[in-house]
Amino acid sequence: MSGLDQEQRLHPSCRDKTTVSGDSSDVHELAKQPLQGLKLASHAVLEKAQQRGRLKCAKCGGSRMFFCYTCCSLVGVSLQEIPLIKLPIKIDIIKHPNETDGKSTAIHAKILAPSDVTIYTYPCIPEFEKDKVVLVFPGPQAVTVQDMIQCLHDRTDSRSHDSSDEPFLKRLKSEEAQDATHAAEDSASGTPDEATGSESRVYPLQRVVFIDSTWNQTTKISTDERLQDLLQVELKMRKTCFWRRQKGKPDTYLATIEAIYYFLKDFHEKCLAQEYKGEYDNLLFFYSYLHTVVNKAKISAGKC
Repeated sequence: MSGLDQEQRLHPSCRDKTTVSGDSSDVHELAKQPLQGLKLASHAVLEKAQQRGRLKCAKCGGSRMFFCYTCCSLVGVSLQEIPLIKLPIKIDIIKHPNETDGKSTAIHAKILAPSDVTIYTYPCIPEFEKDKVVLVFPGPQAVTVQDMIQCLHDRTDSRSHDSSDEPFLKRLKSEEAQDATHAAEDSASGTPDEATGSESRVYPLQRVVFIDSTWNQTTKISTDERLQDLLQVELKMRKTCFWRRQKGKPDTYLATIEAIYYFLKDFHEKCLAQEYKGEYDNLLFFYSYLHTVVNKAKISAGKC
């Protein structure tokens, strides 16, 4: 989700509590909190682009910095200069038609993981295989990422009781367990992309859906009948550091790119049972840089 209240200050949990001095290095240390420790590609290309200023998008002619949020294309930065990320599962983002493109972080995911991320504008929603897709959205019936895979298996097993395919499904689960063993062995010797891809196929999960909207506008999409049968997953232990956090909403309501990043990180650790080594950190490539820029501006203005 992306908040749109520009007057909201950065949440206290996202600010360093040390006193700011006039030294630029101290300001930089404060501004980069709390997104430190990420394994990111160099921001030098963004720093140079920012110094050049806004440029016109070659497709729509709009004045843009870094990328065009309307055309999903880079502006003033080449494809070779930014990190491209391969994700273990496909991401579908359902964007509210009234969501302001320039204030949404969904575009970050599309630019950085173009082959695995698709953005739809509501009411356009693709057809989903209900037992292989989850919706990341808070709610009373939402489960954790850790419990998600088991819940999907339970759903599949429950449906199988109404068919004559139960012995076949049990055999598939046995084969699935063998595949999991082979995938774990392959991950030690294969390339990261190959290992991740093979392991992701072990699980029933194929796609993950996110809603891109202000929180006050989410109801129309989240209650759409086409999403009603999807298992809901909630990232209950994560807190936002979005600079446009909405007034009156809990700090567990994440920006879209934060939700995608934290979901994949939890999926990697809790579902694939692998040590996380920064595989998806570059999803925050633009976000972390903008976080630094916005926070430094607030510090300079005495608002932080």
